[in-house]
Amino acid sequence: MYLLVQSALAQDVGTGLKPSRLDSIQYLSEVVISSKQPFRSTATSQTLKGGELQALSTTSVADALKYFAGVQIKDYGGLGGLKTINVRSLGAQHVGIYVDGIRVTNAQNGTVDLGKFSLSTMESVSLYNANKLDNCQSASEYASGATVYLRTRRPVKDSLSVQLRRASFTTWMAKANAQFERKGWSGFIDGEWTDSRGDYPFRYHSEYEDTVGRRSNSDIRYGRIEGALFKGGFSSHVYYYDSERGCPGGIVRRLSDKYVNVGREWDRDFFVQASYQAQLMDYHHVKVNAKYTHEYLRYCTDYPENHNTARVNNHYIQQDGYGALCYAFTPWSWLSLSASYDARYSKLTADLKKFDDVFRLDQKQVLAAQVNWQGLRMAASLLHQHYRDITSAHVGAADPLDRWTPAFSTAYTWGGLTLRAWYKKIFRAPTLNDLYYTQAGNRNLKPEYTKQLNFGLEYQFNSPHWNASLQADVYQNKIENRIVCLPLKGTYTWSMMNYGYTFCRGLNATAQGRFHTGGWQFSLLTSLTWQRDVNRTDPDDEDTYDKPICYSPTLSSGITAIVGWRNLQLTTSYLYVGERMWSYADPEDVLAPYHNIDTKLTYSHTIGKMEWGVCLEVCDLLDEQYEHIPRYPMPGRNYKLTLSFGL
Repeated sequence: MYLLVQSALAQDVGTGLKPSRLDSIQYLSEVVISSKQPFRSTATSQTLKGGELQALSTTSVADALKYFAGVQIKDYGGLGGLKTINVRSLGAQHVGIYVDGIRVTNAQNGTVDLGKFSLSTMESVSLYNANKLDNCQSASEYASGATVYLRTRRPVKDSLSVQLRRASFTTWMAKANAQFERKGWSGFIDGEWTDSRGDYPFRYHSEYEDTVGRRSNSDIRYGRIEGALFKGGFSSHVYYYDSERGCPGGIVRRLSDKYVNVGREWDRDFFVQASYQAQLMDYHHVKVNAKYTHEYLRYCTDYPENHNTARVNNHYIQQDGYGALCYAFTPWSWLSLSASYDARYSKLTADLKKFDDVFRLDQKQVLAAQVNWQGLRMAASLLHQHYRDITSAHVGAADPLDRWTPAFSTAYTWGGLTLRAWYKKIFRAPTLNDLYYTQAGNRNLKPEYTKQLNFGLEYQFNSPHWNASLQADVYQNKIENRIVCLPLKGTYTWSMMNYGYTFCRGLNATAQGRFHTGGWQFSLLTSLTWQRDVNRTDPDDEDTYDKPICYSPTLSSGITAIVGWRNLQLTTSYLYVGERMWSYADPEDVLAPYHNIDTKLTYSHTIGKMEWGVCLEVCDLLDEQYEHIPRYPMPGRNYKLTLSFGL
């Protein structure tokens, strides 16, 4: 049941210094040069790259994404907690995560744990709220409400670096990275090992209780190794992740020695992928993608000291094979026509009682067109998705799902100013957990539809010593047939069902400025989100109709300031998230607003051929033990000290 609850919760919604080859400080002083482009993207996009990306907290991709406008990162407590992304209150399953252009998938519950991906190998992290619209894209890239692109770094020279970290709550980390470049081929191997007890102190205070304790069963041990190989239009990536972690559960009102949440989880994730793209003559572009994924998950609560929950010892194996063929034709410089076909075959096996193996064939096709003409850019796409599940003969499968969905976007650029508008209709198919999880799955679920409408503007200014950009978007989202998990058959028996219609209006705004002079570099990055996301399901239900959606804050904002002088750099990040309702049972059931300040000081130095650096991070400087999920307190103030060495 842990996996189902976990899935249901996730548905709620220029600098001028010499670059270093050390992972923790690489490209800290990179100059980000922007030239005037004749056509800017019709999509709403945000990107962190180079020095600004590495200047943020170096733990995981989730630490970078939380500063984007319109983003909520849901963290289930500590280093070992599940970390998912929610964009504009669409839900985690509506966000596609892509590594080098190929999607990271999970047919079982539809969510991706961002804590499994390190920033140390990333060149850039980007968020798109509409289609990215490259000339040659896979059909899968059109099939999400929002997309996150993780682009790994392409090495330009040979290097070897090592990192050692000591952090709060008995946390140790060791990391090594080797990069090479030979005759047009380049690549890297990156490995990491982390061990954390995770036993941070907490205080939970409410009107009825005041509990002080120390988080237990929140330890994690994991190893990650990945490698990549590039040449021209060819790229490949191999990834393996192996972890064991405790699942600490929520803080209960009566904390005693007898109560210990003993749930533990083991993960072994592996994928290998490759992509090749080429331009044939001047008019034809072709791209081929391929990927194989194998994921093993074990969840166990079957221990003698377990007196409070059901005893389970479940094992899940998910395999996934994927292939895509993309073609684009550009008969004139102002017109691009493209077509893509994707096929994905997924298999889920588990040793749950009365659970039968499930096979899913997912096929997608898209037809798209783009027009660029004297500052005007327009794009349109028509996406077809077909899902078919196969189970054993005595357990019926869900009906096949076959749908067409359109998207339209336009933008006009005049000088440094761009005006844009876009509309996108998309859906997410029910996951295998939604349909087939023992006792809770519902084979009659309908797809969850989203309709997004957006109007925005963007302004950019560039000069030899400084550049600035500003963008603002107003948007409207409608979600129909939300898939939720409700206790329809008693307190302990939950069921998946389509329930709800939600309506959201919002504003996202970002402003960025960069200035450099002499040995000094300054960057300021800001984001603001205001949105009103309400329940419009049942006008007769006065307790829920037109009330805010759970976990959706009205206001959130972020500011990141980066100051660099020669080999020294200071980064300070401030994040504010307003109050969020988490239950309709009581209007007072709200999560308090919180302020989070992180700061990071980095120094690097070169002695001969040896480059070394030291980095001190202080996270949650104000020691606010805020919550993303009720009764899952986050760690308070904590420290990280990292030493780096490289050749």
